[in-house]
Amino acid sequence: MKPIQVGLLGIGVVGTGTFNVLRRNQAEIQRRAGRGITITMVADLDVARAQSVVGEGVQVVSDARAVIANPDIDIVIELIGGYGIAKTLVLEAIAAGKHVVTANKALLAVHGTEIFAAASAKGVMVAFEAAVAGGIPIIKALREGLTANRIQWIAGIINGTTNFILSEMRDKGLDFGVVLKEAQRLGYAEADPTFDIEGVDAAHKATIMSAIAFGIPVQFDKAYIEGITKLAAQDIRYAEQLGYRIKLLGIAKRRTDGVELRVHPSLIPAKRLIANVEGAMNAVVVQGDAVGTTLYYGKGAGSEPTASAVIADLVDIARLHTADAAQRVPHLAFQPNTFDQAKSELPVLPMSEVVTSYYLRLRVADEPGVLAKVTGILANAEISIDAVLQREADEVGGEGANQTDLIILTHDCVEARMNAAIAAMQALPTVLEPITRIRKEELA
Repeated sequence: MKPIQVGLLGIGVVGTGTFNVLRRNQAEIQRRAGRGITITMVADLDVARAQSVVGEGVQVVSDARAVIANPDIDIVIELIGGYGIAKTLVLEAIAAGKHVVTANKALLAVHGTEIFAAASAKGVMVAFEAAVAGGIPIIKALREGLTANRIQWIAGIINGTTNFILSEMRDKGLDFGVVLKEAQRLGYAEADPTFDIEGVDAAHKATIMSAIAFGIPVQFDKAYIEGITKLAAQDIRYAEQLGYRIKLLGIAKRRTDGVELRVHPSLIPAKRLIANVEGAMNAVVVQGDAVGTTLYYGKGAGSEPTASAVIADLVDIARLHTADAAQRVPHLAFQPNTFDQAKSELPVLPMSEVVTSYYLRLRVADEPGVLAKVTGILANAEISIDAVLQREADEVGGEGANQTDLIILTHDCVEARMNAAIAAMQALPTVLEPITRIRKEELA
């Protein structure tokens, strides 16, 4: 059978990995796909560098539209990234009848509804395993492997940069700013790390997973996003003393009245497997009603791990290339005509309606009655306390200090109630600094 011809848009780190793995494992991949898969055309602004990567026999051009216009190209791989020209090129490739493979989580989280609708109308596939958690096949697991389940919740460490930073902060007792500089020096963090450290990258991925898990459209604009920039080394230390570790989690949770979609630092019991995922590794926990808890772990970024997911998508398309479009796995797991009804039944809930438990750290005056006032406010708000840890004053401020840290763990409550309680506690004259609040997820 004639090999499938692939056009590659952008041959940076992932593009190079994709080309190299596809060439290295060509025979194995052909046995799996039932036909050859060959990158025959590459578009990159740096033509000379791209040609040095692919060698002879592959056409390299500077204009991505030349790849899309080539009638011999069956699949277009988009590895440019971003929301701008990448969106235009993906839609043009779809309009030209090309299947598309992309690792662009930002594009799909923001414009996925439009892109998937265009692909369905044209009868082509858009595959995006590499868009979430790099080489971990979490999209295929959610979309196919767990299809018998009513997914109840997903919680994932889905940004390697932030997980590396948090691991270093815990291991070395250093503050965020110090570790960020080290992460940049080692190449784990970009020169501008905003998307990573502010939680935006993780929110893109959580948005995509929520759509597949619950049959709702991608709704990135409704996700709650909080990064790790305000975390202090002392909170990581206190969490450890209480039997928890702090991780940046992407969470999607089904409730009877809607879906929680949120990214923020979370305390996780140290005994949970996901709490022990360290360095730049990724992990996703999925809870299904039939299968129970499943864990997916591996490298969430990198040249060849991400290439592994890109090529898996190429193989899927090669297998289904001639199949009736109606018999293919839907882009977001559920048949498209069910989305509007699902959206009305399962809205993405505002953060004020989220239910979770909390870690609170209060810097307070070391005098009688402070704890009673604080716990009284929580009691009046109907917030139940799970544990209290009060540090000795000299541990916090040195010998003779007149202030201390009060750490409180709560049971579950509605976020709006906690917001009101924090405001009331902050107004106390004996609370000396802004209160630190970190959400706590038992993941039981």
